Amino acid sequence: MKPLIVANWKMNPTTLEGAKLLFEAVKKEVKNIKKVEIVICPPFTFLSNIQYPISNIKLGAQDCFWEEKGAFTGEISPLMLKNLGCEYIIIGHSERRKLGETDEMINKKIKAVITAKLKPILCIGETEKERKLGKTFQMLKDQLKDDLKNLTSKTYNLKPLVIVYEPVWAIGTGNPCSSKEAKKVFLFLQKFFGKVPVLYGGSVNSENAASYIHEANFQGLLVGGASLNPKEFIKIIKSVAQS
Repeated sequence: MKPLIVANWKMNPTTLEGAKLLFEAVKKEVKNIKKVEIVICPPFTFLSNIQYPISNIKLGAQDCFWEEKGAFTGEISPLMLKNLGCEYIIIGHSERRKLGETDEMINKKIKAVITAKLKPILCIGETEKERKLGKTFQMLKDQLKDDLKNLTSKTYNLKPLVIVYEPVWAIGTGNPCSSKEAKKVFLFLQKFFGKVPVLYGGSVNSENAASYIHEANFQGLLVGGASLNPKEFIKIIKSVAQS
């Protein structure tokens, strides 16, 4: 598969004009890049305004609820997101887990996303404390076990599933996991999962992006803060595409 580069804008920017300017700046520079697939995940409020006929750029959402419709004030269903043109949905980001999202909730969301025939991007990762205690692999295994409970190939189509290794201690800190250390996690997850694409996320920038793909063997990247800087995000995309 092509490397998958996912832009998580989080709760940014604050205006539709800013969102359009950010997207247009990226679109202009990457429209002819065919060696990578790009996913833009803006806030919910901008999804209906960022639609485009570009084959190498897909639309994604940062979260969803686990029901199709009903009396769930404030929630957004996978079907609503699908109708807005989304193909991917980020599930279980550490920032949401920190706000109280449980593995049980994540499990329900993944099932709902797959049922809606969308592609879940499941985020997993250990904290700094867990890392120092040598519990990285155990924490990842526990998260995967709970997040994917009762999800088997007999009952669900798991082909759309994407896993992101996003060490919590590296997110937004400017302290990325080294490609050497990250590769150990990639090999663990590959052994655990086999053919499921695994991405890396956590302080990704244009200087380290290619190393996660070509040295650590990840199949893509989840980019947070750097995706809000169009010049930097474009450099990340091109560094992966050209190397």
